[in-house]
Amino acid sequence: MTDLNLLPLSGIAIVVLGFALRFNPLLVVTAAGIVTGWAVDMNFLALIETFGEKFMNSRQLASFLLILPVIALLERYGLQQRAQSWIASIKSATTARILSVYFVVRECSSALGLLSLAGQPQTVRPLLAPMALGAATNLHGELPKEVKDMISAHAAACDNIAMFFGEDIFIAFGAVLLMDAFLKENGITGIEPLHIGLWAIPTAIAALLVHLFRLARLEAKISREIAFYKSQPQTRLTEELS
Repeated sequence: MTDLNLLPLSGIAIVVLGFALRFNPLLVVTAAGIVTGWAVDMNFLALIETFGEKFMNSRQLASFLLILPVIALLERYGLQQRAQSWIASIKSATTARILSVYFVVRECSSALGLLSLAGQPQTVRPLLAPMALGAATNLHGELPKEVKDMISAHAAACDNIAMFFGEDIFIAFGAVLLMDAFLKENGITGIEPLHIGLWAIPTAIAALLVHLFRLARLEAKISREIAFYKSQPQTRLTEELS
């Protein structure tokens, strides 16, 4: 019986120990990769080449991670406040109109494969939600917390729903290719990714119409919630004191 070589698993131990001791994650993962390569007698130059190859293959992920600290710095220096004040200066802007325009743009861009053009961390939280809140504040004055949460939830839903139904139209999207491979593996031929993308268009249009209808009713719902809030002076006073 051949002896089991456990040395290649030493990299896992380094990852666990490094994260437990709260070391820099990048250094921990790099050290684990080097140790694992050494454990399997991998040439050092080949190991460095592998590191470079994997980094280049995942450079899109790296660029996405770099966006997050940039967004955090912009928020720290008043990005949300500037977005709210800018929308407040536009008298014709309403929450429903802003969210509707974003939904259309997001679904169309997702259909073209531009999934990273917008998103929850880089667009919804720092820009879309503050703009929608600013429009509502401009029309109704100070908003109660329940209304703010409802508007923020609708902003997040716009991004999720628009991308979910729009991305299926893009024929190079992973889910489309997965469906194509599944059909071929089960003997269903004659269906190409283009066909799947074309049949996703009616669903995307239906989702667009349904959600635009929901957003059209949002303004009336906001007005009802605020009217109810103002009719409860004792509740409002208790919330303000808390």
